[in-house]
Amino acid sequence: MEAKPNFTERKYIVILLFVTSLFLLWGIAMSLGDTLNKHFQNVLHISKARSAYVQLSLFGAYAVMGIPAGLFMRRFGYKWGVLLGLCLYSAGAFLFVPASNAGSFGFFRFALFVLACGLATLETVAHPFVAALGDQRSSDQRINFSQFFNGLGGIIGPIVGGFFILKAGQAHSNDLIAVRNLYFVIGVAIALVAVLFSFIRVPVLKDPHVVAIDSYAVAGGEHVPKKLFQHKHFVFAAIAQLFNVAAQGGTWAYFINYGHDIMGLSSEKAGYFFGLSMLMMVLGRLVGTLLMRYVIAPNKLLWIFAACNILMCLIVAQNFGTVSFIALIMINFFFSIMFPTIFSLGLKDLGKSTEQASSFIVMGVVGGGLFPFLMGWVADHNVATAYYLPIICYAVIFLFGFMYPRLNPKTIS
Repeated sequence: MEAKPNFTERKYIVILLFVTSLFLLWGIAMSLGDTLNKHFQNVLHISKARSAYVQLSLFGAYAVMGIPAGLFMRRFGYKWGVLLGLCLYSAGAFLFVPASNAGSFGFFRFALFVLACGLATLETVAHPFVAALGDQRSSDQRINFSQFFNGLGGIIGPIVGGFFILKAGQAHSNDLIAVRNLYFVIGVAIALVAVLFSFIRVPVLKDPHVVAIDSYAVAGGEHVPKKLFQHKHFVFAAIAQLFNVAAQGGTWAYFINYGHDIMGLSSEKAGYFFGLSMLMMVLGRLVGTLLMRYVIAPNKLLWIFAACNILMCLIVAQNFGTVSFIALIMINFFFSIMFPTIFSLGLKDLGKSTEQASSFIVMGVVGGGLFPFLMGWVADHNVATAYYLPIICYAVIFLFGFMYPRLNPKTIS
């Protein structure tokens, strides 16, 4: 019998721990950005729709940096890709200091964009980096392990934001001093991580997922490899990921507004409930992983969870009080598996096109920067009604999961 592959090799343990910490760090930064939405509305006196520029700055950077980061990684390797991402992350955080002093929303957006270019670079590099740290048969286990810490970062971000930025009665809760101080500390911490990582020796690695299944053709042309955009399951995955992150961006951006405007909570308490919703995402990922491993095919669980979120959004939009707020928290539970599942289903059976396809799917994250504008326009009138809009996104994800066996017949579902 073939031996069960190890989780990783001993020589990779230190590297794996460092790279896994990156998942935690960008999880904190992404969820902390949603805390800024509400704070900027209060301090800079901007509308909910205009505050969506925060999400555009964060998620829009993925559209800009997705392909360049992949090319940089291919040219200079994983280590230099990580260092580039950390340097941009730290630089963006330090730019919050002059942005806070100027009190300029435009300056804040620029700082967030630079910071998010670092996040996009880290995300592009970290997934194949983790996959390469051991046997390809155990790469999914390593990625799921690292993704758990991304979810943990998503819990920490709102708690940190709620305590240091939104806390009622805090000396600087109504100005930008807390924002400046918090991001300065973040900039120092990320710079320190970059310095430490620069001393780590990283051997030459290769992404084990890039399998050259399309490197040959047989007589008669029966197995002539398709071009990337001829793979229907990849094209639909890229579209589904765009709508998936769009739903995420809109749902997260106005969670604190819902807690404040609809439930009558302070911004601080609403921020803590946002952290609870991120905990539900971590639990959903654990439950979903077990279900996919032992009970149900990934594409089936995807469309079931998408259907559940359509129901959750309907309940949230009805403004049933506590019941609707619980449904809002539960959206993250059912959302949990969507990003990695769409990603993995989209990359199946692509052979040498895997890396290129990965860059395109990562670029779909830009949806999280566009959709909050639509929700913001509605939320300026009624934030509960705005939650009808993500139903469109979950309907697209439902169709992708439901139709996947026909899109990619090689996969048994």
